[in-house]
Amino acid sequence: MDPASDPHRALVPLLMRHERQIFAYIYTLVPHRHDAEDILQETCLTIYDKFQEFTPGTDFLAWAMRIAWWKVRQARQKYARSKVVFNDEVLEAVAHTAETMQEETSTMQICLAQCLQKLNERDRRMILTRYERGSGVERAAMVSGRSLQAAYKALMRIKQVLHDCVTNSMSKEEALS
Repeated sequence: MDPASDPHRALVPLLMRHERQIFAYIYTLVPHRHDAEDILQETCLTIYDKFQEFTPGTDFLAWAMRIAWWKVRQARQKYARSKVVFNDEVLEAVAHTAETMQEETSTMQICLAQCLQKLNERDRRMILTRYERGSGVERAAMVSGRSLQAAYKALMRIKQVLHDCVTNSMSKEEALS
């Protein structure tokens, strides 16, 4: 098969662009991160299997989130024995809220990416290191060459700068729309 004619070739960039959003959506609906990660994997496999049913030019994220929704519903049977299980009405209300917040979240993510680019290299590397999966303040301190106490203070300052920048950017976006 000619690799250029493989219909799944278009899937990879779509999944890479939206994987975090799909994960965030799933994580709002299940109580534990590792459960959300498992459901994300199952969702991605189903997306791969059903990708020929996706219509190019339509909303891939909405389509993928609908698949995630059904994967969460299937997984709920596994959680039926756990102490915290949402009933269907609560689960649907949370899912609806997560879907409606998607646009706002996307705008916020774009603003955050722009604000991260405005930081100096040292601060940007430190905050990105801090929030890498499996990392923490200790690792961020080591990468930035700061003491642990200085790292905590720097992270607090950087987070405030980012918060102010994102808030200002969001206000400008709202004023334009």
